[in-house]
Amino acid sequence: MAGLYFDEFHTGQAFHHPLSRTVTEHDNISFSLMTHNPQPLHIDAHFAAQTEFGQPLFNSMYTLAILVGMSVYDTTLGTTLGNLAMNDITFPRPVFAGDTLRAHTKVLSTRPSKSRPGQGIVEFEHTASNQKGEIVAICRRTALMMGRPEKQGEE
Repeated sequence: MAGLYFDEFHTGQAFHHPLSRTVTEHDNISFSLMTHNPQPLHIDAHFAAQTEFGQPLFNSMYTLAILVGMSVYDTTLGTTLGNLAMNDITFPRPVFAGDTLRAHTKVLSTRPSKSRPGQGIVEFEHTASNQKGEIVAICRRTALMMGRPEKQGEE
C-alpha cells in the first residue's frame, strides 16, 4: 500500500509529490459540463477572450481535484477512511490550459481519534504550483486515517 498509516504522519512532515499534470482545454470543458457548470469563462473561448484573462480560465473545482489527487499516492492511498473537511481553499492565481501543475503537502497536525480507537485524524495543507513556480491553489484537508493494522482496536 502506498499511503501512510496514521502512526507514520507527524506535524511538519513535507511531501513534494513527483506526479505532475498538464491541463488541457478538453479537461476544462469536459469537467465544467460534467458538473453542470455552464460558466462561459470556462467553456466559451470567445466570451473568455473579452475578459481580463483573454482566454478561458480553468475551472477551480478541477484545479482542486487535481491538487488533492496528486497528493493521494504519497499520503493516503489505501489508508484513508474518508475526508472529514476541506477548508481555507484559495486560488491565488488563475490556471489556463497548457499549465503544468505540481503538488506539495505539509502535515499541519495529527491526533488520535477519540471515538475510533487505533485511527487518527491528520490535517494536511496541499499547495499547487504551475510551471513557473507560482502558487495557484491551497487547501487544508482533514482526513480520518487508518492506524497500522496491528494497532486497530487499541487505545
